[in-house]
Amino acid sequence: MMRAALCCLEVASNARKTVREEGQATLEIVVSLMVLMTLVFGLFEICMLTYTCSVLNDAAQEGVRYAIVHGTSSSNCSGPDSRCPDQSPYSNVRAVVSSAASTSLHDLTAMSVTVSYSAGTAAVGNPVRVVVVYTYIPYVNLPGLHDTMSFSSQGQILY
Repeated sequence: MMRAALCCLEVASNARKTVREEGQATLEIVVSLMVLMTLVFGLFEICMLTYTCSVLNDAAQEGVRYAIVHGTSSSNCSGPDSRCPDQSPYSNVRAVVSSAASTSLHDLTAMSVTVSYSAGTAAVGNPVRVVVVYTYIPYVNLPGLHDTMSFSSQGQILY
């Protein structure tokens, strides 16, 4: 009789352990999935941030390339000289930068482009600088990613 009672207690005890373990497994899966999804979305956002940095840096370089070949000796001059039809705010250079930056897959209304001719002229041999400032807007709202980035490129006017 005592042996039968112990056997029943063991079966009941094993049944309770199984129920507790099933609940524990469910909890472990939920916690694991939360950590995994946070990691996946975080990596996605970091990849998009890196891609945006690369595209905007290239856009600044494209603006400088355009400006250095459209100096006062060019037929389509862009610069601060009176002979240039595209004077301040240098809409042709800005259009080239905006076009190059459009592949960043972000809203470019948060981007500002500044073009400056250091010597105050677009004559051959003078430097030109393009600065792109952008406030990064993340796809997934992770803390710490709302950041203002600045990219600049400088070159010497060739034509």
